[in-house]
Amino acid sequence: MTAPIGHPVEGLRPPDEGPGEQVRPTRKRLPFWDRIKFLLLFVVVWFALVWAAMADNPILPFEDAMRELAATGKGITVVVLFGIEVLRQIHFLISEHSAGYHRLWTKGIFGGFERLTHRMFSDWTRFRLVRIFKWLLFIGLVSLVLASVLDTSPALALFELPALLWAAAPMFLQVIFILFIAVGQFVAIFWFLSRGGVEVYYPDDVKTRFTDVWGQDHVLERVKENIVYLENPEAIEAKGGYVPGGILLWGPPGTGKTLMAEAVAGETGKPYVFVDPGAFINMFFGVGVLKVKSLFRKLRKLALRYGGVIVFLDEADSLGNRGALAQGGPGFPRGGMTPAPFADGCQGFTYLSGDSRLLLTREAMRHDLPETRKTKMMYGGGMGGGGGMGTLEALLTELSGLKKPRGFINRHVRRALGMRPKPPPKYRILVMMATNLPEALDEALLRPGRIDRIYKVGYPTKAGRVRTYQGYLDKVQHELTEEQIDKLATITPYATGATIKDTVNEALITAIRHGRDTITWRDIIRAKQLKELGPAENVEYIERERHAVAVHEACHAVIAYRTRHHLEIDIATIEKGSGYLGMVASIPPEDQFTTWRSHYESDIYVSLASLAGERMFFDGDSSSGVSGDLESATAVATHMEGVWGMGSTVSSYSYSSRLGTGTPGGPGKGEKPEISARRALADRIEDNLGEMLRRTAALLEENRREVLALAHALETHKTLTGEDVIAVLEGRPGPLIDGSVYADAEFIAELEEYHRAALAAHRDHGGVPVALPSRPGAEPVPEPIAVPEPAPVPATTVAPGAAPDPSIWRRPEPPSTNGAAPEPGSPDGAAPAASDPVDGAAPENGAAPPPPVNGAIPTQRDPDRADP
Repeated sequence: MTAPIGHPVEGLRPPDEGPGEQVRPTRKRLPFWDRIKFLLLFVVVWFALVWAAMADNPILPFEDAMRELAATGKGITVVVLFGIEVLRQIHFLISEHSAGYHRLWTKGIFGGFERLTHRMFSDWTRFRLVRIFKWLLFIGLVSLVLASVLDTSPALALFELPALLWAAAPMFLQVIFILFIAVGQFVAIFWFLSRGGVEVYYPDDVKTRFTDVWGQDHVLERVKENIVYLENPEAIEAKGGYVPGGILLWGPPGTGKTLMAEAVAGETGKPYVFVDPGAFINMFFGVGVLKVKSLFRKLRKLALRYGGVIVFLDEADSLGNRGALAQGGPGFPRGGMTPAPFADGCQGFTYLSGDSRLLLTREAMRHDLPETRKTKMMYGGGMGGGGGMGTLEALLTELSGLKKPRGFINRHVRRALGMRPKPPPKYRILVMMATNLPEALDEALLRPGRIDRIYKVGYPTKAGRVRTYQGYLDKVQHELTEEQIDKLATITPYATGATIKDTVNEALITAIRHGRDTITWRDIIRAKQLKELGPAENVEYIERERHAVAVHEACHAVIAYRTRHHLEIDIATIEKGSGYLGMVASIPPEDQFTTWRSHYESDIYVSLASLAGERMFFDGDSSSGVSGDLESATAVATHMEGVWGMGSTVSSYSYSSRLGTGTPGGPGKGEKPEISARRALADRIEDNLGEMLRRTAALLEENRREVLALAHALETHKTLTGEDVIAVLEGRPGPLIDGSVYADAEFIAELEEYHRAALAAHRDHGGVPVALPSRPGAEPVPEPIAVPEPAPVPATTVAPGAAPDPSIWRRPEPPSTNGAAPEPGSPDGAAPAASDPVDGAAPENGAAPPPPVNGAIPTQRDPDRADP
């Protein structure tokens, strides 16, 4: 059933307001006691004054005392007040029985006065004028009382008041001093502790505008809606709605959440109150509660004065949580972190001694400890959670608690006179919160009415990154073309506004270091490498180890180039960093949000390339540097077989384990279902990885020439960009390196000779007797050239010098246990794909993860499912 057009609608009640008051045609009937209480009071006062007069003159008769009191000012005052109270009760009595009379006074006289004052003055001005009137009334009453006591005029009585106070000062000061000693010290401590943590920026102080926020246009458009309703609340309230009062911005750090809140304050011209939730963590119970109440008292005053106020709580998870075990949502607590010995991927822990690596490995494998009474820990009690005891509860109450009438006279005096207290005004307070841990926030804080809108401020899209790069580059001198900026946005798929700004600043520092004030493409690439990889440790490898690391990384890069078409090689390096000896990092060429089985299979091939390559090039020997790669390959293969339905079975191992239903085939005789399921899953995973390892080794054997060429380029230049890696593999000039020299068969023969010498040195644990081959064309190009867009590699193109057999370009057929393989030429890479962190953990806050590094395999995790 719908309301007829033009019929006034009731409207939605705002979450912070109580039920709407039912309109009564007449006044509510007063109880008998409320009707006669003031009349009885005046009668008692009259007879008390008569009794006082008779006590002063014992021979004065009662009738004469009555007549004398009626002739004095005191008696006249009591009679006048009695008459006014009688008229008031008559007015109430008529209003209780006559709807027209009641409507005349409520809607006509008093209502007209309210409407007139609302038109003439703002809420803040009316609040101040009423306060002045109340003070004048109080002073007038005090002067009348003093005039009666001192037997003088009210004006003179006010001037005599300071003398009376001075005469009573000794006794008064003694009482004050005693109270101060007893209570003042606690009051002072809590008052000082409740200060701080809140900064108020007035409209002229905030210069940020929406034009300063780049790369988050989709969120910005939604936020602008709240600005419309904050500036013009009648636009929604007149149609029966209410103004949304809470916004949560969540996402990875550096994506512009705080900047967006500042822009909201700058665009609206309202005060901007910045709240540091860390300041609400206090030593004493109740200090956080006092801070919350003081904060909202200040917000209400600012909202009345300026017609609205914006309060921003940064890092809201430190204030808005009740502790770890109080949360029950999916994805909390976080898990799936990579064990420490393998976290850095390729050869990351070879600088440690064998005993140290063994100790770290044992500690990392202790991930299945049973929960005993000793290992359990409770959070949220004592000092933990929510910024202190009672702080979160006070915040929840202030956000949407009962809004009682404010003011002593409004709450008590009007109620004593039988009048209804006036409701509080509508405080236009927009609460904005920002966090990168939304799952840590209490669910009561996120309910509608407190937080009405929740927006994800994630990693910018490519268009957003281009706009952000342009914005920051326009603030400095640079030589980058639009094509180069577009390429830069492509090779930094997970850059935030903060990282982009930092990269541009680092590029400017690099240019100044070389005596220039203009940023070039080489500067921006060096800055990107420095920020992503960190500064190199400037450690020189011995020749045989340098060659081994280069071959290891070249195998990753060649297999990635041949099989992994959903990602592009971003960088390859053998420069030692803080936790690695070398790495090959890949990035998606476009924004991708799904990952397919063919993508995961190619990722496994890339991870297994290090083990297959070391065994092939070093006569079956292999290093411990493949540990991180094997862990990544095993993690992806496990999820494919047991979780994602990409193996020989359909059922989910993780969910079957939680339900206790077992797996297909059933347990053996006398064997627990869990042990049987794990053994069956482990056997299938090992079979799949073994078959993929053989296919990877065959593909490396067919591309031996490319592996040696790329290994030589890495040994010569240490670090290569993705375009230069492709140039070396294809035997053509690149942006910074001329790869055409590697198309020379004689040069490849020299590289084979050098590898045999390095292999002999590896066996004998000695030096390499042959110098690293070199060609003039393999040196870096002095000036950077235009960066061409890398063309997609056709599935039937043969690289220069490679075998003409086109099968090396086809994806190796997966093992039969994984089901049917995709046909050559099938659109296995057409769908967009998303890559997750190396360690297999779910990307933080649901945001896009960082690019895979070290040839490690990105994995995808459903936060609602446990690991097999």
